[in-house]
Amino acid sequence: MMDAVSSTFPTVPKGRRGYDVSEVEDFLAEARAAYTGGADGSSSIDAARIRRTAFTMRKGGYSTAHVDQALERLEDAFASRERDKAVSRSGDEGWYGEARSAAEEIVSRLDRPLGHRFDRVSVLTVGYHPKDVDRLARRLQGYFTDGKPLSIDDVRGSVFRPKRGGYREAQVDVLLDAVVDVMLAVR
Repeated sequence: MMDAVSSTFPTVPKGRRGYDVSEVEDFLAEARAAYTGGADGSSSIDAARIRRTAFTMRKGGYSTAHVDQALERLEDAFASRERDKAVSRSGDEGWYGEARSAAEEIVSRLDRPLGHRFDRVSVLTVGYHPKDVDRLARRLQGYFTDGKPLSIDDVRGSVFRPKRGGYREAQVDVLLDAVVDVMLAVR
């Protein structure tokens, strides 16, 4: 059962920026409706969409930390339900086979040489700092190949410095989404 997500979060101090209150409330209402009535799979909200959700920043908005924590719990609840549904459809072997296949693709990407794991943007464009991404990539390799501990929060909370000519952000983000999907699948 999904944890109850409060529709009221603390707001940021006056003059500071937080998430737009009406956007957050609208999204949470849609997510609640999808969770309670979307067991048939007809909803457009799933764990991946929750992970990609972004809100406009407004003065006096909701505390980003509190909303982000609630979204992580919501994503976990949707992912668990999606896993249960997939297991009932294709069995444990099918579900874990898909997760294993995704993990193999991730490891293949991570095995590329340092500084060359992702496409680079032009020197006139800002991307993710390759050293920061490669540092996380080493931790991910340890997780996938050696079973070293790494939490979903470590992946979700990854922050990379900007760098001209850095790694293409979209490629890194897609890989991190795939990592979270695999981690949620094998929980």
